[in-house]
Amino acid sequence: MPKIVPKSQLPSKTCPRCGRPFVWRKKWARDWEAVKYCSERCRSEKGAAR
Repeated sequence: MPKIVPKSQLPSKTCPRCGRPFVWRKKWARDWEAVKYCSERCRSEKGAAR
């Protein structure tokens, strides 16, 4: 069985668009360093004012 890691121990970042923290997801495993935004919505509105 795979080892289960609690969410509190996963790496996290803060979204520059909305300012909310978001945690590592398995789908981001290969490019976690390149992930900047918490969602597609924040990524698409990256130039807009808050």
